[in-house]
Amino acid sequence: MVLLVADTSALVSLGTVATREKSPLGIILDEHRVGIPEQVVAELEQSATYEDRSGDAAQAVLDRLSEFSVRAAKLDEDFPLDDGENAAVSLANDLDATQFLCDEFNQLALIHASLADTRLVTTPTLLTAFVRNGHLAPMDAEDVLSKMSDARSWETNAYVAQAKTTLQREKQ
Repeated sequence: MVLLVADTSALVSLGTVATREKSPLGIILDEHRVGIPEQVVAELEQSATYEDRSGDAAQAVLDRLSEFSVRAAKLDEDFPLDDGENAAVSLANDLDATQFLCDEFNQLALIHASLADTRLVTTPTLLTAFVRNGHLAPMDAEDVLSKMSDARSWETNAYVAQAKTTLQREKQ
Protein backbone atom coordinates (compact mmCIF):
# COMPACT_ATOMS: atom_id res chain seq x y z
CA MET A 1 0.00 0.00 0.00
CA VAL A 2 1.21 3.48 -0.86
CA LEU A 3 2.21 5.69 2.07
CA LEU A 4 0.61 9.12 1.85
CA VAL A 5 1.12 11.96 4.31
CA ALA A 6 -1.64 14.56 4.39
CA ASP A 7 -1.80 18.16 5.53
CA THR A 8 -4.75 19.79 7.26
CA SER A 9 -5.84 21.74 4.18
CA ALA A 10 -6.30 18.63 2.05
CA LEU A 11 -8.03 16.72 4.83
CA VAL A 12 -10.53 19.56 5.29
CA SER A 13 -11.11 19.50 1.52
CA LEU A 14 -11.80 15.76 1.67
CA GLY A 15 -13.98 16.23 4.73
CA THR A 16 -16.32 18.58 2.86
CA VAL A 17 -17.70 15.57 0.96
CA ALA A 18 -17.01 12.82 3.52
CA THR A 19 -20.66 11.84 3.85
CA ARG A 20 -20.90 10.64 0.24
CA GLU A 21 -21.37 6.91 -0.26
CA LYS A 22 -18.13 6.67 -2.22
CA SER A 23 -16.23 9.55 -0.66
CA PRO A 24 -12.69 10.50 -1.62
CA LEU A 25 -11.77 10.34 2.07
CA GLY A 26 -13.01 6.76 2.25
CA ILE A 27 -11.19 5.83 -0.96
CA ILE A 28 -7.92 7.31 0.23
CA LEU A 29 -8.17 5.51 3.57
CA ASP A 30 -8.99 2.22 1.82
CA GLU A 31 -6.25 2.50 -0.81
CA HIS A 32 -3.38 4.13 1.12
CA ARG A 33 -1.63 4.06 4.43
CA VAL A 34 -2.27 7.63 5.56
CA GLY A 35 0.05 9.31 8.03
CA ILE A 36 -0.54 12.63 9.69
CA PRO A 37 1.49 14.48 12.31
CA GLU A 38 0.08 15.35 15.72
CA GLN A 39 0.10 19.03 14.70
CA VAL A 40 -2.40 18.30 11.92
CA VAL A 41 -4.70 16.60 14.43
CA ALA A 42 -4.45 19.72 16.62
CA GLU A 43 -5.35 21.94 13.64
CA LEU A 44 -8.30 19.71 12.76
CA GLU A 45 -9.51 19.84 16.37
CA GLN A 46 -9.25 23.63 16.33
CA SER A 47 -11.10 23.87 13.01
CA ALA A 48 -13.82 21.53 14.24
CA THR A 49 -14.74 24.06 16.95
CA TYR A 50 -16.13 26.42 14.29
CA GLU A 51 -19.76 26.15 13.28
CA ASP A 52 -19.24 26.37 9.54
CA ARG A 53 -18.51 24.09 6.58
CA SER A 54 -14.80 23.89 7.39
CA GLY A 55 -15.60 22.98 10.99
CA ASP A 56 -17.99 20.27 9.84
CA ALA A 57 -15.39 18.98 7.36
CA ALA A 58 -12.68 18.86 10.02
CA GLN A 59 -15.03 16.95 12.33
CA ALA A 60 -15.81 14.46 9.55
CA VAL A 61 -12.08 13.73 9.30
CA LEU A 62 -11.69 13.50 13.08
CA ASP A 63 -14.57 10.99 13.14
CA ARG A 64 -12.27 8.66 11.18
CA LEU A 65 -9.08 9.46 13.07
CA SER A 66 -8.58 5.83 14.12
CA GLU A 67 -7.95 4.98 10.46
CA PHE A 68 -4.94 7.33 10.26
CA SER A 69 -1.44 6.72 11.53
CA VAL A 70 -0.82 9.71 13.80
CA ARG A 71 2.85 10.36 14.42
CA ALA A 72 5.09 12.81 16.20
CA ALA A 73 7.04 15.05 13.83
CA LYS A 74 9.84 17.51 14.37
CA LEU A 75 9.33 21.11 13.34
CA ASP A 76 11.89 22.86 11.16
CA GLU A 77 12.36 26.26 12.81
CA ASP A 78 13.32 27.80 9.47
CA PHE A 79 10.22 26.58 7.61
CA PRO A 80 8.06 29.67 6.94
CA LEU A 81 4.63 28.02 7.04
CA ASP A 82 2.41 27.03 9.96
CA ASP A 83 3.10 24.09 12.24
CA GLY A 84 0.74 21.76 10.37
CA GLU A 85 2.47 22.15 7.00
CA ASN A 86 5.86 22.20 8.69
CA ALA A 87 5.22 18.95 10.57
CA ALA A 88 3.55 17.24 7.60
CA VAL A 89 6.47 18.02 5.28
CA SER A 90 8.92 16.80 7.94
CA LEU A 91 6.90 13.62 8.45
CA ALA A 92 6.69 12.95 4.70
CA ASN A 93 10.46 13.30 4.43
CA ASP A 94 11.16 11.25 7.59
CA LEU A 95 8.92 8.39 6.46
CA ASP A 96 9.99 8.61 2.81
CA ALA A 97 6.30 8.86 1.90
CA THR A 98 5.33 8.20 -1.69
CA GLN A 99 2.83 11.09 -1.78
CA PHE A 100 2.16 14.31 0.10
CA LEU A 101 -1.43 15.54 -0.13
CA CYS A 102 -1.73 19.29 0.34
CA ASP A 103 -4.08 22.06 -0.80
CA GLU A 104 -2.02 25.07 0.32
CA PHE A 105 -2.23 26.40 -3.23
CA ASN A 106 -0.43 29.69 -2.53
CA GLN A 107 2.60 27.88 -1.12
CA LEU A 108 2.88 24.77 -3.30
CA ALA A 109 6.24 25.76 -4.81
CA LEU A 110 7.79 26.12 -1.36
CA ILE A 111 6.25 22.86 -0.18
CA HIS A 112 7.34 21.03 -3.33
CA ALA A 113 10.90 22.30 -2.92
CA SER A 114 10.89 21.12 0.72
CA LEU A 115 9.98 17.52 -0.11
CA ALA A 116 12.89 15.13 -0.62
CA ASP A 117 11.58 12.25 -2.74
CA THR A 118 7.86 12.58 -2.13
CA ARG A 119 5.38 13.46 -4.87
CA LEU A 120 3.20 16.50 -4.10
CA VAL A 121 -0.48 15.89 -4.89
CA THR A 122 -3.43 18.28 -4.59
CA THR A 123 -6.99 17.16 -3.98
CA PRO A 124 -8.15 18.14 -7.51
CA THR A 125 -5.32 16.03 -8.96
CA LEU A 126 -6.21 13.19 -6.61
CA LEU A 127 -9.78 13.19 -7.92
CA THR A 128 -8.57 12.83 -11.51
CA ALA A 129 -6.37 9.91 -10.42
CA PHE A 130 -9.38 8.27 -8.78
CA VAL A 131 -11.20 8.49 -12.12
CA ARG A 132 -8.22 7.03 -14.06
CA ASN A 133 -7.97 4.19 -11.53
CA GLY A 134 -11.69 3.39 -11.63
CA HIS A 135 -12.48 4.49 -8.06
CA LEU A 136 -14.82 7.29 -9.16
CA ALA A 137 -16.86 7.92 -12.29
CA PRO A 138 -15.96 11.19 -14.04
CA MET A 139 -19.41 12.65 -13.31
CA ASP A 140 -19.10 11.79 -9.61
CA ALA A 141 -15.62 13.31 -9.45
CA GLU A 142 -16.91 16.48 -11.11
CA ASP A 143 -19.71 16.70 -8.54
CA VAL A 144 -17.26 16.18 -5.67
CA LEU A 145 -14.88 18.79 -7.09
CA SER A 146 -17.71 21.27 -7.50
CA LYS A 147 -18.83 20.79 -3.88
CA MET A 148 -15.25 21.09 -2.63
CA SER A 149 -14.69 24.16 -4.77
CA ASP A 150 -17.78 25.85 -3.34
CA ALA A 151 -16.85 24.96 0.25
CA ARG A 152 -13.20 25.96 -0.13
CA SER A 153 -13.70 29.10 -2.32
CA TRP A 154 -11.72 27.66 -5.23
CA GLU A 155 -13.70 29.37 -8.00
CA THR A 156 -10.61 30.87 -9.65
CA ASN A 157 -8.10 28.15 -8.77
CA ALA A 158 -5.95 26.98 -11.69
CA TYR A 159 -5.55 23.46 -10.24
CA VAL A 160 -9.32 23.10 -10.05
CA ALA A 161 -9.76 24.42 -13.60
CA GLN A 162 -7.21 21.91 -14.92
CA ALA A 163 -8.88 19.05 -13.04
CA LYS A 164 -12.28 20.05 -14.44
CA THR A 165 -10.83 20.02 -17.97
CA THR A 166 -9.32 16.59 -17.38
CA LEU A 167 -12.59 15.25 -15.98
CA GLN A 168 -14.54 16.64 -18.96
CA ARG A 169 -12.19 14.73 -21.31
CA GLU A 170 -12.66 11.55 -19.25
CA LYS A 171 -16.44 11.75 -19.72
CA GLN A 172 -16.13 11.71 -23.51
